[in-house]
Amino acid sequence: MDGKGWSTWGEGMAAGLQNGMAIIPYALLKHYRKLNLSGSEAMLLIHLLSFRQVEGIDFPSLEELQAVTGRSIAVIAGELQKLMKEGFISIDEDNDELRDIHYERYNFSGMYTKLGAYLAEAAKEASEDKNAGTAPSREAARFTTGFPVLDGGYGRTAVAVPGKAADESRSLFSIFEKEFGRPLSPMECETISGWVDQDRYPEELILLALKESVFAGKVHFRYIDRILLEWARNRVKNAEDVKNYTQKFRSGGR
Repeated sequence: MDGKGWSTWGEGMAAGLQNGMAIIPYALLKHYRKLNLSGSEAMLLIHLLSFRQVEGIDFPSLEELQAVTGRSIAVIAGELQKLMKEGFISIDEDNDELRDIHYERYNFSGMYTKLGAYLAEAAKEASEDKNAGTAPSREAARFTTGFPVLDGGYGRTAVAVPGKAADESRSLFSIFEKEFGRPLSPMECETISGWVDQDRYPEELILLALKESVFAGKVHFRYIDRILLEWARNRVKNAEDVKNYTQKFRSGGR
């Protein structure tokens, strides 16, 4: 390619970049640490927004997110779990009746609500300091001037310390992926997180339900969920309870 050809190529690339820009809220870039987000979690939100705006993909797969982030599917799934649990994103489900297609998309209203609440609180604090004639606090100073105070920086780095429930979920993700022979979808990860965080099922019980589904040849989430619901109704809480309940069930309740 000669000089003119390279110049034309460069112009084409420039045009492509201009047409492929994603609009990212500046407040997210500036204040994500104040919302207790790590840099990688904020970047994941940015990628989700970019997929929607540039690629037209409302619900990117874990593999697509892995390709742009360079991180493992287990780590991405854990971060999506945290973002959903803390209300930054949610998943909307809908049906296209004309094409008979069920589809899902990420909803970012929670993220915008949190950003708006933080900015409103910072503005309120700055106004109160001004009316009182006192020196503004660090947060108000950062909000009104955009510059860090001398002894602060732009805020501490949020270090995510995973709790027991988060550790259990990530371990379960790996075990389920091994049994299913494929990566889990975000909805499936959310289901596992719900079992742990909302339903408070012990990890042991979830794995036993997975084992039952494998034996029954029905390895899918709805069947596993039905098993867990049935056990919960009958106060089955551990491996010994499962053994007794199964024996009683197979003997016809005698």
